[in-house]
Amino acid sequence: MKQKPYLSLEDVKRMAAAAEAEALAHQWAVTIAIVDDGGHLLWLQRLDGAPAVSAQIAPAKAHTAALGRRESKIYEDIINQGRVSFLSAPGLSGLLEGGVPVLVDGHCIGAVGVSGVKSSEDAQIARAGIAALA
Repeated sequence: MKQKPYLSLEDVKRMAAAAEAEALAHQWAVTIAIVDDGGHLLWLQRLDGAPAVSAQIAPAKAHTAALGRRESKIYEDIINQGRVSFLSAPGLSGLLEGGVPVLVDGHCIGAVGVSGVKSSEDAQIARAGIAALA
């Protein structure tokens, strides 16, 4: 039987703290979501001043990145390049930049999704959280 790594609660807390630190360093009010490899929510943190809708968008971005095993920006790019039929992909709703998968030894073990500022800044925060695992 094959084995693969997984996110522990300690890992999730470490990633969340690093993502929060990145957001606060830039004074960005965001929501941070962390999911497991199946896209199931493990952590949701809405910083003071973050838009209410960001609490729905961040988990959707994370879910999409985990299930697709790639950054959610890839799907945004596909749609922006004219393949609008991709909007009908079942089970995917966070088709915006800001969802980043957590990859360890070739396995996707989860994802971080962030919402509240520019999409590229959301992704920057997500990557900062993931970097805390190194």
